[in-house]
Amino acid sequence: MGISFRKIEERDNKELADLIRVIFREFKIDKPGTVYTDPTTDHLSEVFKREGSVYWLAEENGILLGGCGIFPTEGLPEGCVELVKFYVSAAARGKGVGKALMQKSIESAQHFGYNEIYLESFPELETAVSMYEKIGFKKLNAPLGNSGHFACNVWMLLVL
Repeated sequence: MGISFRKIEERDNKELADLIRVIFREFKIDKPGTVYTDPTTDHLSEVFKREGSVYWLAEENGILLGGCGIFPTEGLPEGCVELVKFYVSAAARGKGVGKALMQKSIESAQHFGYNEIYLESFPELETAVSMYEKIGFKKLNAPLGNSGHFACNVWMLLVL
C-alpha cells in the first residue's frame, strides 16, 4: 500500500502525542519549555483548526510515521508562518518521509499566501537542521514570535 499523507484528525491526538514524547526522550530533549511539556501536545487536532494552519501526517498500513505542520504563531512578522511539530519516528527516518512532510507544509504555506517560514529547533536534532539548510533555511541570531518554547536555541527562516 505504501506511505500515505493526510491532514490530522481528532482520532490521531493520542498516538501523535505519544510519538512526539518518545522522540523527545530519544534525543534527551524532554525538558520544560518544549512541546514535551506543552499541554496542547495532547490536543493537536484542535490547535490546527486555526485559520491559516495545517498539520500533515504520514502513515503506512495504519501506523503513524510522523507529522509536520504550519501555524501562524503570535508575534511573527506579517506574511510569516512557523513550521511546527516536525517529527518522524525512528523506524521511518532516512526514507524520504520527513522531506515529503516538509514539502507538503511548504506548499501549504504558499497556498495560504505566506512568504516566509520560521522554525525553532535544537542542535541535538542535527540531521533535521542540516535538512532545513539544504532546503534553504538560514540560521537567525534570535527567535521570532512568541512560541513559548524557550528551551529551543536554533532559529531559522526560509524566504519563499
